[in-house]
Amino acid sequence: MPMHPLEEAVRVKGSTEFTRSELVGILSFRLRRFSVSEAKELIEEWIKEGLLEEREGKLHARIEALEEAEKPENLLGEMVVHIARTLGWSELEVMEGIKALRERYGDLDERILAYLFGLEKGIDMSKFRDRIDV
Repeated sequence: MPMHPLEEAVRVKGSTEFTRSELVGILSFRLRRFSVSEAKELIEEWIKEGLLEEREGKLHARIEALEEAEKPENLLGEMVVHIARTLGWSELEVMEGIKALRERYGDLDERILAYLFGLEKGIDMSKFRDRIDV
């Protein structure tokens, strides 16, 4: 699942706080994803959707709203996103790590492998424990 452009901007800046021109610059020039006018329109849309909050002339990315907006419906997807965000990896890198575990543990359900992979990387996976049904 591709990363939300706002999430990419947060990662590029290393902060959830932006000035308007800074966010437009990141979206348009650093990430090369949108034209300046598209970036300005997107920012207005994100404010309406609650993904960005404007306080004292600064824009604040609401990461929890962003995570809610793109929440995957399946357990494996949720675990992969959780692991990727915690480690700062891409979902693809996490899936490759999970597949590598299959070689060690054999043909286990991918959800169990994802859970084990997260634990192995030192990630708190407790919120998924009760949802893994095998």
